[in-house]
Amino acid sequence: MIEAMWVEKYRPDKINEISGQKEVVERLAGYLKSRNLPNMLFAGPPGTGKTTAAIALAKELFGKNWKANFLELNASDERGIDVVRGKIKSFARTQAIGGDFKIIFLDEADALTKDAQHAMRRTMEMFTNTCRFILSCNYSGKIIEPIQSRCALFRFRPLEKEEIESKIRQIAKGEKLDITSDGMEAVLYVCEGDLRKAINLLQSASAFGEKIDEKLIYKVVAKAGPEDIREILETALGGDFMKARERLRELIITYGMSGEDVVEQFHKEVFKLKIPEDAKVKLADIIGEYDFRLVEGSNELIQLEALLAQFVSIGRGAK
Repeated sequence: MIEAMWVEKYRPDKINEISGQKEVVERLAGYLKSRNLPNMLFAGPPGTGKTTAAIALAKELFGKNWKANFLELNASDERGIDVVRGKIKSFARTQAIGGDFKIIFLDEADALTKDAQHAMRRTMEMFTNTCRFILSCNYSGKIIEPIQSRCALFRFRPLEKEEIESKIRQIAKGEKLDITSDGMEAVLYVCEGDLRKAINLLQSASAFGEKIDEKLIYKVVAKAGPEDIREILETALGGDFMKARERLRELIITYGMSGEDVVEQFHKEVFKLKIPEDAKVKLADIIGEYDFRLVEGSNELIQLEALLAQFVSIGRGAK
């Protein structure tokens, strides 16, 4: 039997079990108590609980009938006006089973075309008696103003390290895993407030054994550890271009990192270096330039070596 994804296996069934998002949970709990919902707009980064909150609301409102009264669509797959006119309208116009209204959850609603959003606005008006809409997006600014004004806005923030650590330790205990302290630090470093990413990473690492340490986490995620990245930066700033270049090539081969991954980690670590503030400003500006070059399709290795050469020049100028 195929094992369930841990993201689904450990997804909370109740609003008050959601990790973090205290203000959001309190507001949603109030709606549950009154057993009435407005149309809602969930905005925030990936992996912060938007989908979980919508499903938990449906489960608590409708009980065993929740699947019949809950329609989940992903707007990045079905983003045209035909989806609004077809699937959404046909679901919204029918009466709820064992409840006063149905819920339509539209994930990644900021991917909807403008025409589809305007059609959605009209649909929200027409079916207020039989249906409530929950729109989920990463950027609320991409949702047209008429829809925003018809929805209660909920902002989901990246989770704190303590909140993610608590959930990961709970899952590790349930799956009989031994996660070391440096392994946990690595998970928190990589996931950056995204709980879904952290859980998926833990499940991937568990395939290699019950002990989860830092080395295994970075191997699974194909990223270098922060100390490896800092070593390259410090070597380049110290003026040793050839050694920094050699170390960079080793990392790319060992971890199979892309140029964009390397630049992203450079950006993250450069602000932790013990160098003057004006040097950090110059480095951040240079990193931004090379990130743009890579996105435009330049040769990764040549650009990364050119980036290191710039670091060497700045390091020599700072002496």
